[in-house]
Formats: sequence, structure tokens, C-alpha cells
Amino acid sequence: MAAVAVPRWRVPLADVVVTEADIAAVADVYRSGWLSQGPRAKEFEEAFAQYTGAEHAVAVTNCTAALHLISMAAGLGAGDEIVVPSLTFVATANAIAYTGATPVFADVAGLTEPWLDPASVRARITPRTKAIVSMAYGGHPGETAALAALADEHGLLLLEDAAHALGTRLGGRHLGTFGWAGAYSFFSNKNLSVGEGGMVVCSDPDVAARLRLLRSHGMTTLSWDRHRGHAAGYDVVAMGHNFRIDEARCALGLSRLARLDDENGRRALLDRRYRELLSGVPGVEAALAPVADATLAHHLFTVVLPAGADRDAVRQALADQGIQTSLHYPPAHRFQVYAEAAADLPVTDAYSARAVTLPMYAHMTEEQVEIVVAALAGALA
Repeated sequence: MAAVAVPRWRVPLADVVVTEADIAAVADVYRSGWLSQGPRAKEFEEAFAQYTGAEHAVAVTNCTAALHLISMAAGLGAGDEIVVPSLTFVATANAIAYTGATPVFADVAGLTEPWLDPASVRARITPRTKAIVSMAYGGHPGETAALAALADEHGLLLLEDAAHALGTRLGGRHLGTFGWAGAYSFFSNKNLSVGEGGMVVCSDPDVAARLRLLRSHGMTTLSWDRHRGHAAGYDVVAMGHNFRIDEARCALGLSRLARLDDENGRRALLDRRYRELLSGVPGVEAALAPVADATLAHHLFTVVLPAGADRDAVRQALADQGIQTSLHYPPAHRFQVYAEAAADLPVTDAYSARAVTLPMYAHMTEEQVEIVVAALAGALA
């Protein structure tokens, strides 16, 4: 069978470097003979909790599973309404819907501030509302602190979708730790990539125990426990799922976590260079501006094109020069699956119609940033 060619972009949207140390860490797993969730998963969880400042961390198969576990552990179900952003990957809403609860979509704050607007959230709170889901778009803290205060005011849970925000801190506090629980992604385009994988963090030991139980079929012991002779059998005490993660991905995550801050620092320099160059491109606005008292993950770099610009033509012009772009995101309230969730979200609709995600990754060069901005300026001329 012929090898499948992977497209090579002059400037890809995202890119991952796997080091020899990463490969060695994964190879050690396969040499060990224990591949399913075991000691390296526990080590990864401990290192992750320390990195984020969380009391507890629970590793899972992916961020969708993490969000689903949070929703289950929070007791969400039929009759509950959960206020969520529409400007997010659809998994944010789906994880709520899996439990039988109803996602209620709220608007974002502005064209260059594509995060959940507390005023829009407040307007959607009803007696049936049980939680608010914040989403750290692009790794930006947005209005997380205000949403936490709003949740406290109304006696609601704040659940954090921190898929983009590993390394983002506000006032020295890591995103994902402001609410009842937070979920992170290790998907192949994320700042810490292992291919597929996720993590939940929380502060309550009882919640952590519930998450661990639901992660593995509701079983009272794991294969690793029985392998070590710590248990002879198990009971099933809840209707759980198989959301366990394997050892190889945990080993890769551990290896990559050690250099995450350095890589995020490099992203910050690239973000600054983008903004300097884009200031000379008429009509283009850079979103997700840095804020005081915050360290950002800079997962995405997005721009808002001038009103009336042909976005498809602009993206094609960049693609013709070998520059990959994307759209983050088609609004969830516009998908057929949520057609009955009527929502008037004018800012979300405006942003999603004019925004373009430009390349951003830790080993991107300043020369590549200059190539991207020059191509964008040319496409709009």
C-alpha cells in the first residue's frame, strides 16, 4: 500500500515538534509491558495538579470526556438549563446535552473579545439554571472572574472549558481552577499535545473520587490495583464510562509539560509581533489582546476582517501562498442538532462571519509571521 502524503504548508496553522526525549519517554512505556492506565497516569496527574495549582487532577481520554465527566459528576440532568457559549467547539454544548440537560446559548462580549459576556449570561438565568460553562477562547481568561462571581451570586456551578488555556493564569491563578471543575485538552493542535487526551481538575476530594469512579465503568478498583495485589476484585457502584487514558500518552504529556511555559513564552513573542505588523494593515483588527495581571497561553491568534471583505477569497489567497488558516468556530447554535435552541446572538454571528484564525505555534519564526501578514495585506488590497 502506498504511503499517504501529508500536505506540507509553507506556514501551517499549527505544528508539533516531538523531541527525542518525548520518544524515549513513550518507548520506555512500551518496554515496561504495562500500557493501560497505571503509574505514569498517576504521575502525570500529580504533575498536572502541581502545575495548575489544583488539588486534584484526573486524566481521561480527551477533553470531551473530561467535560462529560464534569457534567455527570455535577449531577446535571433532564430539566436543568446550563448557560454556555455558542462560540466554541460543539463538544462544550454536547457534553451538557449527553446528560439530558439543556444548553442555553449566550453571546460573546465583542468582535475582538470573543468570550462569554456576563451580561448575556445574566439575561439567560432562569429558575431552571444549574450551571454556567465558561470557555477560555484562544487561551484568553476573558471574563472568567466575573462569571465566577455571577455564579456565586445565583448559587450556580461554574464549569470551565479550559481546553485552550493550559498555561493561562489570571492574578497568578490558573484558568480551570476558578470554578467547580475545569477541563483541558491534549489534542494534536493544543499547546500540550499528545494526540488525544484530556484532564479534569477540581478542589473537592469527594468530587475527584466521583470523577475517578465514573471514568472507569463505576468500578471500585482498577486493573493496576489488582495487578499490584492491592485488590482481589471489584464492585460496580455507578453507571460509568470507559474514559481511561493509556500510559504512552501520559508519558508524552509528562515530557512535554516540562517545556510548556517556555513554548507558551515563545507564543507570546509571536503574538506581539503579529500585533505590531497588523497595526499597518487597514481595517484588520486583532482579537484576544493581552490583559494586565494575566499570563496567556496564546493558543490561537485570530483577526477580524473588515466588514464586507470576502473571507473565503482571503483565505484562498493565503492558501495559494502556502499559508493555512482556519475558522474558530462555526457557532453551535447554527448547527442542525441545536436547531430548536433558538438564540439571538448578534455578536457571535458577526464574529463568526468575519474572523480568521492565523498560524500560531511555538516554533513558528518571526519571518513566517511577516509572510502571513504580508499575504493577508495583499489579499485585502
